[in-house]
Amino acid sequence: MPKRKTFYSFHFKNDVMRVQQIRNIGSLEDNKPVSANDWETVKKSGDASIKKWIDDNMDGRTCVVVLIGEETASRPWVKYEIEKAWKDGRGLLGIHIHSLNCPNNGKGSMGASPFTGLKFTDSDGKVKTIPCKNPSVNNAYNDIKDNLEKWIEEAIALRA
Repeated sequence: MPKRKTFYSFHFKNDVMRVQQIRNIGSLEDNKPVSANDWETVKKSGDASIKKWIDDNMDGRTCVVVLIGEETASRPWVKYEIEKAWKDGRGLLGIHIHSLNCPNNGKGSMGASPFTGLKFTDSDGKVKTIPCKNPSVNNAYNDIKDNLEKWIEEAIALRA
């Protein structure tokens, strides 16, 4: 399977520690995390700068993986990233990460799907459902590790 360039969309403040676990799995090409300071700087520079940062970082990516925590669905920049991914023809999928253990907060509660209320249609006008995976509560890390590449390929194929 080819290595895919993946953009991870998530709620930074609440979920960065869980996201780091996924990024460190190593099944995909190296995706450098955004440090807290970089994100804080971008956030303070205004909406236009945030959009540019997202657009620049999403450029060249084949798939957007939305890592869904408790509050991800309510984050406006996550919605922007989802809509941009679909408009640009990228693979798109969600993975619930509440069952991953966070060193600071433990496990979380399952968050709502950020795809709810959004309509996704292909070029023929057919409505598509975005895959949203819910890894095993007892073994979430290994479930993600064992299936991440396959899930990404399925999301990319959905757009083909």
